[in-house]
Amino acid sequence: MARCMVPQSTYDTPKNAPTISLSKFLNNILAPIFLSVARETTFINSIDVIRKLEKDVEDGHFRPTTKFVTMDVTDLYTMIPRQGTLEALVGFCMKHSKNNRIGTLYIDHIMKIARLILDTNYFAYYDKYYKQIRGGAMGSAFTQVLANIYMYEWEQDLIKYQKSKNEIYGRYIDDIFMTTNEPEHKICQILDKENNKNVNIKINYQIGISVDFLDVTIQNVNNRLRTVLYHKLAAEPYILPFTSEHPRHILRNIPCTAILRAAKICSDVNDFNVEQHNIMISLLLNGYPPKCIDKCFQHFFKLNAATSVLTDLNERTYQHL
Repeated sequence: MARCMVPQSTYDTPKNAPTISLSKFLNNILAPIFLSVARETTFINSIDVIRKLEKDVEDGHFRPTTKFVTMDVTDLYTMIPRQGTLEALVGFCMKHSKNNRIGTLYIDHIMKIARLILDTNYFAYYDKYYKQIRGGAMGSAFTQVLANIYMYEWEQDLIKYQKSKNEIYGRYIDDIFMTTNEPEHKICQILDKENNKNVNIKINYQIGISVDFLDVTIQNVNNRLRTVLYHKLAAEPYILPFTSEHPRHILRNIPCTAILRAAKICSDVNDFNVEQHNIMISLLLNGYPPKCIDKCFQHFFKLNAATSVLTDLNERTYQHL
């Protein structure tokens, strides 16, 4: 059996691999514990980011000098070291165990299963089989929670620093978002220091008053928080075609879900109106009848007592959506 470590690539675990069930089993045990521990600094989605920013505004921490920092962790799943992640895992389990157990499992049993999963990651490349000796398989449920635990240990210095400054810090898997009122050169020094403290964790960061994070563009416009939906330039306006054989209620839910997402993300009614037209165009391009689109939109605004947003772009009503 050939052995190879290629940290720049990612490998999927085959769906029928023997350790898939074990991986899901450990994930189901550890992921809820991790989320309860790290919820304050873990983003669930872009709407979660916006809610924290809105709270920042309410608390008076959002200022004309407020800038945003986005960071991307390079090849997180395949760069985490085997021994380092196992040490982080055992430390995490010991800290959050009762009588040396997590649920019904002893920590020793959890560690044995974790080693088994990491030691049986194989992949095929040009008709040859290789054993992955660094990182975890992309298709493994356990890899995500293991990477999260490893990252949680790494990010503690940044979390403490941001908390001391009443600033936001949060992470969505390998994407990090922060606010800062520090001079740019100072925050760069801090991030460069963090970038050099662990050879396995490398970040690329951007700082500005306008950044893209997940599917939202976040801006500080003259001391006013502005958020709009972010569309990648290469993204195509593809959604589930109306001609598909899916049940009708699923097709009817797509316009409502799209308009709800736009309302949750766009902070300004005019931006929402632009996005509403984008949604309409996407629906038309994918075969949705105009009457169906109009009916779905009418239903959404009527259900939320916001018909004046549809007819008059009423800003006050929109803010209560």
